[in-house]
Amino acid sequence: MEQSTQVLLSLDAEAVGSLKDGINFKKSPGDGKCYIIYKSSEGFKACKNQCKHQGGLFIQDIEDLDGRTVKCTKHNWKLNVSTMNYVNPPDSFLQDELDVEISNDGGLQLVELNPIDPWLADPREPLELLEGEVKVTYMTHACMELKLGQKRFMFDPWLKGPAFARGWWLLHEPPTDSLDRLCAADLIYISHMHSDHLSYPTLKVLSERRPDIPIYVGDTSRPVFWLQSQVKLTNINIVCFGVWQNIDEHLRFMILMDGVHPEMDTCIIVEYKGHMILNTVDCTRPNGGRLPQNVDLMMSDFAGGASGFPMTFCGGKYTDSWKADFIKTERKKLLCYKAQLVRSLQPRIFCPFAGYFVEAHPSDRYIKDTNIKNSAQDLNACITKLAPDVMTWTPKPGSVLDLGVALRDPTNSEAITNPPACAKIYKDSWDFAFYVDELNSAISCEIFKHQSWIQFYYTWAGFKNYNLVVRVIETDDNFEPHPDGYNYLVDFLDLSFPTKRPDREHSYIETKNRIGVMRYVVLHGRLWDDLYIGFQNRISRDPDIYHHKYTHFITYIKVSYA
Repeated sequence: MEQSTQVLLSLDAEAVGSLKDGINFKKSPGDGKCYIIYKSSEGFKACKNQCKHQGGLFIQDIEDLDGRTVKCTKHNWKLNVSTMNYVNPPDSFLQDELDVEISNDGGLQLVELNPIDPWLADPREPLELLEGEVKVTYMTHACMELKLGQKRFMFDPWLKGPAFARGWWLLHEPPTDSLDRLCAADLIYISHMHSDHLSYPTLKVLSERRPDIPIYVGDTSRPVFWLQSQVKLTNINIVCFGVWQNIDEHLRFMILMDGVHPEMDTCIIVEYKGHMILNTVDCTRPNGGRLPQNVDLMMSDFAGGASGFPMTFCGGKYTDSWKADFIKTERKKLLCYKAQLVRSLQPRIFCPFAGYFVEAHPSDRYIKDTNIKNSAQDLNACITKLAPDVMTWTPKPGSVLDLGVALRDPTNSEAITNPPACAKIYKDSWDFAFYVDELNSAISCEIFKHQSWIQFYYTWAGFKNYNLVVRVIETDDNFEPHPDGYNYLVDFLDLSFPTKRPDREHSYIETKNRIGVMRYVVLHGRLWDDLYIGFQNRISRDPDIYHHKYTHFITYIKVSYA
């Protein structure tokens, strides 16, 4: 198997001559896809009309008088196509360029180098599946159990406790035997480090009962088990991307990286007897958008509402009505994107998962009421309309899909077994006190009696030479200043800690962090995602711009004082 090139767009000499200096949008007559061509005295640059952030389309940026910038219609990210650098936010991505080939007659072609689709290596003809041979059981959120012949494969086991500090709680009640089934699994796949997939309360049980269970993760630059000291698991296998991992004669799997966050997110293809199961998990653009078509079962997230933006933001435009309108629009976009993806890939069966969480703690009632999410039923209804030949499955905890039966006859009532009528579907209690008390135990830790911890923490992190001043205020649950909390400034230009904002022109962020979560994050070296994605802070910005470099760095501070 060799790499190949693909011509995405061809223009004849006349069409090339009609290109104006600066930005040109051109659509391929074959597939309707749009491309951007930038013409200058130095020649041509070109790229797909697709934002690298979350795949939105670009339009001309009317605020750019130089005519070099396009603006994404999803989140207003701006790309300078003369350099292929994103300028808002600065210091973020580089746009992937297409090769521009000029022919002898003056025509032009946009060419893309196609990498090998790794799942096509060593192809296997599908064998008939017996009834009961392949069963997929939904546990909760992103946790699925796959029975594949004699092997049991578990995905992303979050079965107890909260995720993102105290911000996310399980919506569904896992089957009563879910922890037993986890500990009896033959292998486990954990997609990435976020705590609704890498659940330390769950893995603690696993490490106590079966520490040598084989766990597989992708070789990401940010290790999945970056806090490995939290659990004593002894059989963690880090595997290369795009390479088949053979388990037995019939079972193999392959982990792929995300095209937007290759340093962290992964997805997986599992193949049994030539039948493929694709799980894209949380990837924004799994494998850069190159995915196998006509798989037997596809699973993906669907809900939205999994980011701190805009729920944790306040001041300026961030009114309740603006947030509600923004969330409604984003939900529709996500629903449309997922449905279009399923239509393009044409899996035999589709299952929405990895979105069944709720902001259940009483102190987060505002988040829960405002941060409305898509339902699995809504997505499946869209898919049925766009791709009526695709069978959809809306899972309940403990429900089972028999893949062999479903492939032979999707209308067979035996294809899906629902949980007993007496089974509990939705959680109504979450043991708040136990987990919140654990977080709040950090408040009285000895190190926080000395203000010098602030300088030590940020100096160790080492983020500086960036013209941004941040005020951090430790608060109670209602985001009012805590009587024993700190209120301090960090100037990231020179990594100093002034008592007042500097006189120079600078960007400013004020963040109010719940004191228990803030100190637990510092004390145990947890990710700042616990504060942001966990809705445990409130943020205001002046000016209201996204600082990618700062956010990207500060979100992943990992320092332990333990």
